[in-house]
Amino acid sequence: MIQVKTSFFTNQKTLKLAEGAGPRHLTFHPNNKWIYVLNELNNTVSLVKEKEENYYIDSSISTLPKGFTAFSKAADIHITKDGKFLYASNRGDNSIAIYKVNSENGTLKTIGYQSVLGKSPRSFSFSPNEDFLLVANQDTDNIVSFKRNFKTGKLTFVDEISISMPVCILF
Repeated sequence: MIQVKTSFFTNQKTLKLAEGAGPRHLTFHPNNKWIYVLNELNNTVSLVKEKEENYYIDSSISTLPKGFTAFSKAADIHITKDGKFLYASNRGDNSIAIYKVNSENGTLKTIGYQSVLGKSPRSFSFSPNEDFLLVANQDTDNIVSFKRNFKTGKLTFVDEISISMPVCILF
């Protein structure tokens, strides 16, 4: 169970997630109506909404490709400033899951998966203008950059740099 404190001066609200989900990170949609919770242990993204001042899970979607059965844990999640695309990283599958956000109800549609060209993508981040997405691959000592297509959300490899055990990327 996670608690989301909405204000210093109001009551705390709680949200119960699936047993064993393992909530790790969350991101807010720019419209401030929807929250996306990345669940590390069951490799899902849960869409959280509010109704009558209570939070509830509207839907959940896997971060892994169909048929993937090896061990994996979800690691990081980010949404674009325009709210059109959401990305989540997988350690094990070593990919970035790419989703299109339905602008009417917030649900996610899987666009595809991009290999991170390394192992254990602990963190990723958009460049300030969101033209690029950079991934920190902890177990292969590299940061990989991808060009982001604003229309499709898909990623194209650009460059790679070597760096010892990167775990966080911030701009």
